Amino acid sequence: MPLDTPPAVETVVVTAPRLPPLPGLSAFAVDRLDAAALAGAPRLDEGLKRSPGVSLFRRTGSDAANPTIQGLSLRAIAPSGAGRALVTLDGAPQNDPFGGWVIWSALPPEGLAGATIVRGAGAGPYGAGALTGVVALEEAPAGGGLAALDVSAGSRESYRLAVVGGGEGLLLAAAGSTTGGYAPVRGRAAGAADLPSDLHDVSVSGRLQRRLGEVDAALRLSAFEERRGAGLKGANSVASGGSAAVTLARPPQDGAAGWRLQAWVRTSDLSNTSVAVAADRRTTTPANDQYSTPATGWGLNAAWQARSGDWSWEVGGDARFAQGKTFERFRYVGTSFTRGREAGGETAVGGLYAEAAYVHDRLTMTGGARVDGWSNSGAVRRERDLATGAVLLNQRAADNSGVTPTARLGLRYDLGETLALRAAAYSGFRPPTLNELHRPFRVGNDVTEANAGLKPETLYGVEGGLSGQGAVRWSVTGFYNRLEDPITNVTVGFGPATFPTAGFIPAGGVLRQRRNAGAIEAYGLEGDVAWTPSAALSLRAAAAATHAEVDGGDAAPQLDGLRPAQTPRLTLTAGAEWAPVEALRLSVDARYESTRFEDDLNSRKLSPGVTVDARAAWRVSPDTDVYLALENVGDAEIEIAESASGVESYAAPRTVRLGLSVRR
Repeated sequence: MPLDTPPAVETVVVTAPRLPPLPGLSAFAVDRLDAAALAGAPRLDEGLKRSPGVSLFRRTGSDAANPTIQGLSLRAIAPSGAGRALVTLDGAPQNDPFGGWVIWSALPPEGLAGATIVRGAGAGPYGAGALTGVVALEEAPAGGGLAALDVSAGSRESYRLAVVGGGEGLLLAAAGSTTGGYAPVRGRAAGAADLPSDLHDVSVSGRLQRRLGEVDAALRLSAFEERRGAGLKGANSVASGGSAAVTLARPPQDGAAGWRLQAWVRTSDLSNTSVAVAADRRTTTPANDQYSTPATGWGLNAAWQARSGDWSWEVGGDARFAQGKTFERFRYVGTSFTRGREAGGETAVGGLYAEAAYVHDRLTMTGGARVDGWSNSGAVRRERDLATGAVLLNQRAADNSGVTPTARLGLRYDLGETLALRAAAYSGFRPPTLNELHRPFRVGNDVTEANAGLKPETLYGVEGGLSGQGAVRWSVTGFYNRLEDPITNVTVGFGPATFPTAGFIPAGGVLRQRRNAGAIEAYGLEGDVAWTPSAALSLRAAAAATHAEVDGGDAAPQLDGLRPAQTPRLTLTAGAEWAPVEALRLSVDARYESTRFEDDLNSRKLSPGVTVDARAAWRVSPDTDVYLALENVGDAEIEIAESASGVESYAAPRTVRLGLSVRR
């Protein structure tokens, strides 16, 4: 070897401790997004939307959405602010302990190895919360030195930096962004009260991992904070929190069983101010000051996995606990708030499960069952006169608890080398969050009351699908779901009027209450196709069509036959990547969404819309690109909200970003 040749250094790549999924997972509607698929999006929720049926509660992305509506749902059955899908990172839940939503700025795409999206109720190892499915995130492996870097600048004073790196057994990630934002209400309808929805966020995380004999051990710590304006004078929010997870795992190997044991804790706090808007939109009046919402969630999960011949199985259990309160000032009179509120409580859910899979030749069969106990306790809602300290309301709802069994079955048969047929049946449930149980809130002149008597919502479903592999990869799935006791914001009155507990609702305002509203039935088709005609060109498309209808039952008969709020009938996505020369990569993504309704009564219609995003990246070295990204190329006006008085709000206008990306 020549003297000037440095010795080869072996790079050790260490993945987070986890158990592999059972082979029966292939019987369900599963979509896999790798790191490259997520890398082009500055925010994880935008990357996940490449999969059909994935959406936040509203059309707004996490760059401008209030934290309380950043819940993720799969399939357009009935999105909610809390989200009806469970999001995990290497087994640890990422949903907020108070509200169930996900702070997406705390999960930069650069720190992830990929995401597995399972559509359909997730019994088995996923547990409570996976009502419409689960998004299982995998953190990037720990290696040597710099693993990823992304720095960009863009329209409206927008800047972002994300960096991921570390050493052997150590992964460090940090990300931050700032933007002047855009005004959701603009044009002739806008007034002096309408401001840009600015955002400033930062997140850090670290994972330390060691091999202890045959066991992988990891400690992960993280923290985040984001400050954002709501697009109205005097309305803003601050969300902050942190998490810790300890994981021990021994993957199955050489016929030996594997196991995983994990303990985790999450803390969060939210301050959120809302305002009432004058009819001419020139001024606002303070409506609510939610100045603190401290919450803590913690839990354990354990699994034991083994394989023998054609059989594999897993048994385990998990438990999650949460406690939190909201502290607020409200009832603004003259120049100050006159009332104070303290509301909150505790929730708990825990269960045991068993799941098995049989794979022989072309046949795969799988089945699993869970039984979970849940409880809501310690409820308190106390309201005081801020001037005198007198207690004006002191409600303590009765504790509530129950036991819910769920199960899932799946079958897959390979008709040949490239064609597979599958069928599945499943059930799942989601207990109400502390936010839904205890926290009333106000948006403009609309007020939504909490309901401490809520019970879990339960979903039952069946589906069947056909998929093909080869030069063209495709899949199509048909499904039927029935969601019983859905937690819905139900309209109960209109302003101007005074109501018990809620108090005065101004003119143009609406009073709603969270209720278990009968049932929602939904059926539909979803499919995707990908074709790589050459090494330089790849094409993909996906579609999700859903018919959803509400049966309001005794709680909300006025909703019978209506479509659930925020539920589009049709979503289409398409994309292409082309490398005309080796150093240049061009990509384009388009998304169409049909009409959806803002409200439960289907009186506020949000128009359909199409957005197109484009990106050009020039490779300056084997692992470094300079890129130009254009989001909403056509500057389409995508309607995201409509007030009772008919004022429309819109998503982001055309946005340009210039950046540098490193991936190793």
